Amino acid sequence: MTENRKKQRTRTRANGEGSIFPYRNGYAAYVWVTTPSGERKKKWVYGKTRDDVHNKYVKLHHEAQQGRVSTKIPTLEKRIAYWLESVVVEPDYAPLAIVTYETFTRLYILPYLGKKRLDKLSVGEVRKWVNTLRQTCQCCAQGKDARRPEKHWNPKRRRHCCAVGQCCRQVLKESTVQKALKILRAILSNAVSEEIISKNVATSVRLSTPRKRKVKPWSVEEARRFLESARDNEDPLYAAYVLILVLGLRKGEVLGLDWKYVDLEAGEIYVGEQLQRVRQQLLRRQVKTDSSEAPLPLPAICTAALQLRKEQQERDRRDNSNWRDTGLVFTGPAGSPIEPAGGFNRRFDTAIERAGVRRITVHTTRGTCATLLAALDVHPRVAMRILRHSNIKMTMEVYTDATDEATCEALRRLGSVLDQPRNDGQE
Repeated sequence: MTENRKKQRTRTRANGEGSIFPYRNGYAAYVWVTTPSGERKKKWVYGKTRDDVHNKYVKLHHEAQQGRVSTKIPTLEKRIAYWLESVVVEPDYAPLAIVTYETFTRLYILPYLGKKRLDKLSVGEVRKWVNTLRQTCQCCAQGKDARRPEKHWNPKRRRHCCAVGQCCRQVLKESTVQKALKILRAILSNAVSEEIISKNVATSVRLSTPRKRKVKPWSVEEARRFLESARDNEDPLYAAYVLILVLGLRKGEVLGLDWKYVDLEAGEIYVGEQLQRVRQQLLRRQVKTDSSEAPLPLPAICTAALQLRKEQQERDRRDNSNWRDTGLVFTGPAGSPIEPAGGFNRRFDTAIERAGVRRITVHTTRGTCATLLAALDVHPRVAMRILRHSNIKMTMEVYTDATDEATCEALRRLGSVLDQPRNDGQE
């Protein structure tokens, strides 16, 4: 009887299949593979029909011939945990980048795809996930309104939208969806490189590039009025505004600037560190690229502003018995660092209001710097070094505004105009 069953099973196999056989309510097959650790093991495939299993068997056999194959495929949830713990670590990744990856995976990937096995994840499922992200109210998904108290004296701080049946439709920006997809691609790409899966399905999903809303940077006249107002009001951050506008320094780079990187006699500064708020801590860390650490020449207005800042800080040091010596150029009255988001942004907005100029963000001021450089006929490659862009394309995107002759002439006199006392009765 046993012999007859063996003959019957042998006859039911197609030519060359070898390891395909009936299993429970369908069929199964296995292929000997070499795992990423170098071991020889069987890997199984299952299906309802012989043709289905045969297709899987052929595909698996091809993968085994191409390279190593993992026999245990984790879920995306487990793979993300491994990726965050073992791959996305310092010093290879910046602390702020690590926090961003943790936040994006927790909020936008795990709730939707976390239970999927890596080899079962399809292009269609990734595309469906992207469309779901675009349409989902994040206030509902994250329970933001539900976490608010039912009663509070401030109407905005008590439950007022999704938790009371009035969905606020707080959907993600397209740029956030793009970033979530980019992070998923990175996770799957790592799994491919470590031979856990053979294909990154997320690379097949392409999204249209969202149009960036262009904010017009300040004109020369607006920049002059702003800086003169900050100087006349003895704003402790006047020198910071000068460095941002004239040299295009980023906010974190200005607040992380140390006196040891400032050479007033030689007229140079080295932008070596930046200040960031990460996990409720203020961290000083190296700038992103080696080119960012190149010395920058200081125009006269920058040298004068930094000299003024040094005198202000010396007065603060003498007047405050609890002075904390951090070495930073820009500090509070007691020598402590200035918060990049709350502290600096609020004081920048206050300075704008005092000067009576158009409100823009700190980041937009870099566009003003690029305009100054363009009008001064500075070569794009030199401007790229000053702005410390990673490639020339980034520079050219913001290097096209100053074309008016009167504006160009005003910009050529910018340094001397800003570095001289303001005449009474003139703007």
